[in-house]
Amino acid sequence: MLPATNLFLARVPFIKLLLPFAGGILLYWYTVVPVALCIGGLSLVGLLILLYRYIPAYRRLQLQWLQGLLVGPLLLCLGILIAASKDVRRHRDWFPHRYIPGAYFRATLSEQPVEKNRSYKAEAAITCLISNDSLLPVRGRVLIYFQKDAGISRLKAGDPLFFEKQPQEIRNSGNPGAFDYKRYALFNGITHQVYLAPGDFVRGQADQGFTVDRWLYQTRSSILGILKKHINGPRELGLAEALLIGYRDDVDKELLQSYSDTGVVHVIAVSGMHLGLVYWLLNLFLEPLRKRKQTRWLHGLIILSVLWMFSLLAGGAASIIRAAVMFTCIQLGKMLNRNASIYNTLAASAFILLCCNPYWLWDAGFQLSYAAVLSIVIFYKPLYRLIAVNNKLMDAVWQLCAVSIAAQVLTTPIAVYQFHQFPLCFLITNLLVVPVSSVVLIGELLLVCAAPFGPLAAFAGKVLSGLIWWMNGIVENLARHPFALWKGLLLNIPQVVLLYIFTTGMGMVWIQKRKAGLWIAAASLCGIFILRTVSFYQADRQAKLIVYNIPRAGAIDLVSGRNHLLIADPAAATDPLIRRNVFQPSATLHRLRGTGKTCNLNDSSDRSFIFYGKKVVLINQPAGMIDSCGDAAVVVLSGNPRLYISQLIGRIRPLQIVIDGSVPAWKARYWQRDCDALKIPCHNVVEKGAFVMNL
Repeated sequence: MLPATNLFLARVPFIKLLLPFAGGILLYWYTVVPVALCIGGLSLVGLLILLYRYIPAYRRLQLQWLQGLLVGPLLLCLGILIAASKDVRRHRDWFPHRYIPGAYFRATLSEQPVEKNRSYKAEAAITCLISNDSLLPVRGRVLIYFQKDAGISRLKAGDPLFFEKQPQEIRNSGNPGAFDYKRYALFNGITHQVYLAPGDFVRGQADQGFTVDRWLYQTRSSILGILKKHINGPRELGLAEALLIGYRDDVDKELLQSYSDTGVVHVIAVSGMHLGLVYWLLNLFLEPLRKRKQTRWLHGLIILSVLWMFSLLAGGAASIIRAAVMFTCIQLGKMLNRNASIYNTLAASAFILLCCNPYWLWDAGFQLSYAAVLSIVIFYKPLYRLIAVNNKLMDAVWQLCAVSIAAQVLTTPIAVYQFHQFPLCFLITNLLVVPVSSVVLIGELLLVCAAPFGPLAAFAGKVLSGLIWWMNGIVENLARHPFALWKGLLLNIPQVVLLYIFTTGMGMVWIQKRKAGLWIAAASLCGIFILRTVSFYQADRQAKLIVYNIPRAGAIDLVSGRNHLLIADPAAATDPLIRRNVFQPSATLHRLRGTGKTCNLNDSSDRSFIFYGKKVVLINQPAGMIDSCGDAAVVVLSGNPRLYISQLIGRIRPLQIVIDGSVPAWKARYWQRDCDALKIPCHNVVEKGAFVMNL
């Protein structure tokens, strides 16, 4: 008899295909593998597999292991090649490869510009370069930031824009622990950005022909118009838009943070839960079609059509496309009278999605959605059977609790690794919010259908507004609780792997009653303890000087062990957005205790000090007001003082000059040029990211 593992893998062949394929994607990104070598390897392995088919049948049976051995390298090479083909930087017609100075860009807006604090923002596709009356087809996507102007709001998706200004490559802030936005944008095909004033571009005539993208955009706009007409209150409207079609531009940022802190952000992110509800409703209303043999095919066709239309209208995020593919596999299995293993269905949907976009492998939503479904499939039934409830209402409550707890088992390591926090009140919020959000989603679908009937739609809008207001209130009140969120958690990839090994071991003991799982769990727990002990030991011995990259503001962090002193502009030190996106990630990465002390960067006293034997000088005043202080390891230039580098070195001999984010761009360029001429190392945080010196 085959071992249990082999029997399981025999029933879920797509897992054996998915693992080497995903390995190829990872190999492409983290190593330098020549594409030509992969093509050669793919051809060679393909030829060997073809020759294997000509071996006599009885010999093939004996050498069956050889076929499995060849499929692995085949899929590994295939993963590398697909990842390379989806990397826009490798394409010959990528617009930076063909750019000629002075050429004009033709860009087509992918969405209507969205208003931000200081500008309008929109994604656009570069379609061609215009130079010397010739058109050069190119590809690539950019972010366009428009200067605020009344005419920008009239731009629509599909409008062509012509401009000469060269887009700049997207850069990360470089701040310690900060989100890798450059990689995130690249994985979505966006590599550059450009800022356009009203006189920098010309709006062309949009093509009026039918396209699927334009139809989807117009349909989304119609749905948004219905919601804006009937949902009262901006916060309620923003949540209704996000809940139904994943449109988040109108969601209040503080409200979104509250949903994240309480563990119910999946309610806002259109995902498998929403699609599952739509799938259930369709099955309920189309049940008569399924019962008749002549119309059974129509039942499946309508369900699949509506599911995919809903998924595309919801923006086509990884989480909902994953669910659409999975439901498609399930529905096709029913239509063909084949009930496949849920594990094989999950693996098949993941394989298909990664073929379409291999970079979804890094997407947090993609990872969490698969982890949640897999966790529920494995742990829900054993957990539910722990408590027998006779009352139907209490049994329904316990089912929801069991699903919420089961989903957390495999999602917690990923969530902590990605977001460095854990919502302690997730069980309460899921118990209260998930049923209400399901009712709201059904109500919104009915509202869209009832839009032509004014009084009925108005009544539905008022009811939905009240339900959303009540749901928002629950989430915000729970988020204000001091113990609602466990922040500052830091896990690295080895620790995440060990956590999953620990979970596997405990699962073997609990579900399969195998004592060997205890040894696996104990060994992995010891590994986690050792890694975390080393991590805290290194944090206690660290000493760093950090100059953060903050637009139009300056901030310096002096890290000593797990304590630190923040010297920052008052506006930056108190800005909640900067604290959340700049200071908090750095504190988490360095395992700092508490908030630390904060000093005013603009304070005129104590402009120079010694930190771990290194003299640091902070300058934000004219050269005539600078005291001579000899050699300095680091000189930080801040603000907009009247100062020349030649004057500065007459009073201070700097070994390193750092220009912070509060310095105007034109002045920073002058100072950089002077430093290069005098051969003084100069680090402009706006251009090079945050400055970090290990002491």
